[in-house]
Amino acid sequence: MKRRFRGVAEQSARRVCGFFHAGALAMAAPTVARSASETDESEKPDKSQYTLLNPTPRRYLRELSADRPDKTESAFTVDAGHFQIEMDFANLTCDRHNPDRTDVRKTAYEVAPMNLKIGLLNNLDGQLTLSPYRWERTEDIRTGTLERRSGFGDITPRVKVNLVGNDGGFFALALIPFVKLPVNRSHVGNGSVEGGLKVPCAFDVPGWEVGFQTEVDCSRNEANPGYHAAFVNSISVGHSVTGKLSCYAEFYSSVSTERRSNWVGTVDTWITCQLNGNLRLDAGVYIGLTRAAEDWHPFLG
Repeated sequence: MKRRFRGVAEQSARRVCGFFHAGALAMAAPTVARSASETDESEKPDKSQYTLLNPTPRRYLRELSADRPDKTESAFTVDAGHFQIEMDFANLTCDRHNPDRTDVRKTAYEVAPMNLKIGLLNNLDGQLTLSPYRWERTEDIRTGTLERRSGFGDITPRVKVNLVGNDGGFFALALIPFVKLPVNRSHVGNGSVEGGLKVPCAFDVPGWEVGFQTEVDCSRNEANPGYHAAFVNSISVGHSVTGKLSCYAEFYSSVSTERRSNWVGTVDTWITCQLNGNLRLDAGVYIGLTRAAEDWHPFLG
């Protein structure tokens, strides 16, 4: 009888324990499922629902990414419903060597050239680049002639469409079609409509910022009427120096199909200081490698 009672008791105990164990699993399972769901949602939220009129919540915003000061554009767009301003406080251009080896000297500076950006969709933003004031000076030492021009520069509307990697991943790719409109009335520029397509991409390399860009431009001929194509390629590499300070270097190349044109090559370098999540300062210089390139182009922005 004791054995039978002990056996019945043990079976009952096992059933009770099993009941509580199953109940504990039943109560724990939803908790685990919710936790995993919340983690996935926080890491990769569905941002396709956000538009210009339904802005992306602040907690889902991407890190600040700018198309300046390098010539290699960013592959990432501004979040939907948010604005971004990128600008130089001022820049200077000095060009004393040209392919024709003449005694022509060119100097120019700009005040507050900027790129105004607005997020339209999660993977699409609209942009407008402009130069509120540009001053140019051209001097021919041999003939003694001097020409000065100043005024509002041209404007360039453009859009950026991110195709992949906007919110994470090893690789990001975008398309930037643009058109330049000659709105100035002070002969600052060539007075022609021009355009093209930029294709920037970025790679997620731990500790580094690596970007590439290829570009095709439709530009006005300098020596005769008509247009020609130009093919542009660049690579940009950056690395953090301290928590807020980073340094960068870039190689830029432009090859024109216009007759008797020359290759343009520059090496560019700059530093950035990330003051906070919404504000970044930078300073640097573009250095011409070829006679067709501008000799020096320092900037602060």
